Amino acid sequence: MPFGPVGVGKTHVAQALGHLTVRQGAHVRFAKTSRILADGRADRSWDERIRELVRPVVLILDDFAMRRLGAAQADDLYELASEPQGLSLIITSNRAPRDWSPLFPNPVVAESLLDRLINTSHQVIMKGPSYRPEKRPKNSTAKPDKPRVL
Repeated sequence: MPFGPVGVGKTHVAQALGHLTVRQGAHVRFAKTSRILADGRADRSWDERIRELVRPVVLILDDFAMRRLGAAQADDLYELASEPQGLSLIITSNRAPRDWSPLFPNPVVAESLLDRLINTSHQVIMKGPSYRPEKRPKNSTAKPDKPRVL
C-alpha cells in the first residue's frame, strides 16, 4: 500500500508490482478508485462489476481516499474488501491511512473496512519531491511556435 505526496511515484510502483504479477502468469486489474465506485447501483450493474473486480489475483486501486465517500460507495468498498476470494489489493493514496476514517459517512463501516485494509497490509511510505517537473518540457518560458497549417 504505497502512500505519500503527489508525484512521488506511487502509481508507478503499483503498476510495476502489477506488471510483475502478470509476468508470473496471474491476472491483474488496475483502476482509479473513483471509477470503481462510480454509481453502479442505479443501473443495477454493481453485482456484475464486483464479480469482475474480484476475478483477478491482484486489484490495484489507484488514488484511494481522494475525496469523501457517499454511503453507497463506502458500502461497495467494504463489500469489495470483504470478498473471501483471496483477492490481493494494492492501494495507492495521497493521504496516510490515519486520515481515511473521516472520509466515510458511517464510522462503523469505516472502522471495519480500515481495520481489514490497514492491519493486513504492508505500507510503503513514499516521500520526496514530485518527479513531474522533470518531465516538463525544457525552456518552458519560451513562447510556443506558431501553429502550422497543413
